Amino acid sequence: MRRIAVVPGSFDPVTRGHLDVIERAAGLFDELHVLVVHNPGKTALLPISQRVSLLQRSILDAGLPGNIVVASWGMGLLVDYCMEVGAGVLIKGIRSQVDVAYETPMAIVNRNLAAVETIFLLPDPANAHVSSSLVRQVAALGGDITPYVPPAVAAFLQKTRV
Repeated sequence: MRRIAVVPGSFDPVTRGHLDVIERAAGLFDELHVLVVHNPGKTALLPISQRVSLLQRSILDAGLPGNIVVASWGMGLLVDYCMEVGAGVLIKGIRSQVDVAYETPMAIVNRNLAAVETIFLLPDPANAHVSSSLVRQVAALGGDITPYVPPAVAAFLQKTRV
């Protein structure tokens, strides 16, 4: 039986912290779906199609394993996507106690709805302070985002001045 997991996120934009979690999760499962989802609580910087494209490029450039599938999911429950692809596990990167408090109720509901378990992965300490919202803020103010994002993301954001 294939072990399939899903790493969901807005990835707006993808960061080095995201890639760290994706790489480690890919080593634990036979197939890993990195799923760009719409977060109704956030105003997106990039359209979903652009986030998917930047994720695909960043994963390829980083030389991550070939068992990674990048997809998007616009509407419906996350567990519906999990059921569709046969995934029994969600992977969530956790940077702090704030993330734990936010993610725990969702993990319980996902388990109750569809028997989908959630695994929390801690970040590499070098990336523990990095978030997409921080990257967006630094980029908007003209700061150097290259330490926080993959080269493809930095180049795209610098070129488009988003």
